[in-house]
Amino acid sequence: MQQEFYSLFMKKCPELRYLDMRSIKHQIFCFPEAKVHLESLYELRCDTSIDSSYYYGLSRSCHYIQKLIIDNINPKPNYGIVKLIEVQKNLKHFEWKDDFFEDYLTEDPYGIFLLALEKKADSLNYLRIFFRCIYNITERAILQMILPKFHKLKTLIIEDGFLSFTDEQLKNLVYHDLEILNIEYNRLNIISSIIENSGGRIKKILFRPYDTIDFEFDDLSFHESSLNFIRKIYENCPLIEYLSIAFSPSKENFTEFEKLLKNCKNLKSLLLIICNIYEEETEEKILENGEELLKVLISSTPSNLKEIRFYDYFKFSLENLEEFLGKWRGCTLSMLTSDSFYERDDYKKLISKYKNDGVIKDFKYISELELNIVCKS
Repeated sequence: MQQEFYSLFMKKCPELRYLDMRSIKHQIFCFPEAKVHLESLYELRCDTSIDSSYYYGLSRSCHYIQKLIIDNINPKPNYGIVKLIEVQKNLKHFEWKDDFFEDYLTEDPYGIFLLALEKKADSLNYLRIFFRCIYNITERAILQMILPKFHKLKTLIIEDGFLSFTDEQLKNLVYHDLEILNIEYNRLNIISSIIENSGGRIKKILFRPYDTIDFEFDDLSFHESSLNFIRKIYENCPLIEYLSIAFSPSKENFTEFEKLLKNCKNLKSLLLIICNIYEEETEEKILENGEELLKVLISSTPSNLKEIRFYDYFKFSLENLEEFLGKWRGCTLSMLTSDSFYERDDYKKLISKYKNDGVIKDFKYISELELNIVCKS
């Protein structure tokens, strides 16, 4: 019955634009009408559990796929997928997501497809990859070698894949058309270098500040690297709208953060950590950091800012928060935090008052996982 359905479908469908192969068990490319209809395929979603022969079959007809999304559920090389990538003539959008639970791989599933993808550097403008197990030195070396070649990227998203570059390699990470940058679980200097080498078009810089802080704990230069990060943003990202940021609570950092707010007038959403990673701070100091942040926000926040997400590394006293909300003149504001401190009745009463006045849209206590969910289009 399924075979009859697919046969009828291929006869009646004049143009096939989108195909999700994950639920298709029949080799639809074998039907007589398939070649003509598959030539128009624009977007393909598939997974690595599908036999290589299926992809070899598709590669005979599908040469103009522009959007290719692969779920890697079988952590072994799939040479059919490699062939399918190789024959594409205008591949623009590529996503790869590991979706398996093995902690150790006996074979490398990444190297062959990365080398095939390298040949599409002149057309590719969207790259999103999540490698669960890229521990092998050779695999990392291949990724570090090919990343600078994707010079036309508008979107670069690397999820949970630690990268290490020499200073010379960092100079080669040049993406003049970049608009969205999301590199998770990495040091600030990697992100700063990409920002510096961009063409001033970046609108989104997204990462989990909490993971970055974990990384920087072993680095005594966090103060300097966070200063550099802030400067690179306000010097190179006049169009920034969505920003994740982490910095230490020094006077110099607050001054530079204020410059960022004044220069980046399109800013709509902030996800931030202000943390002293060198020593444990007292409750009094944590409240002082929160007070200083509110002062900077009141004096310098761009009028478009409508969302602030923050962790529990600083706190707002009831008095300071009330003063801030009373002076707020920007968009109706949403504030999201992972700190249950604001679940107290006195804070809820204050928040309710300013919700009724139209100053606040939301003030929510949510999990750290929810706090990290940011737009990654």
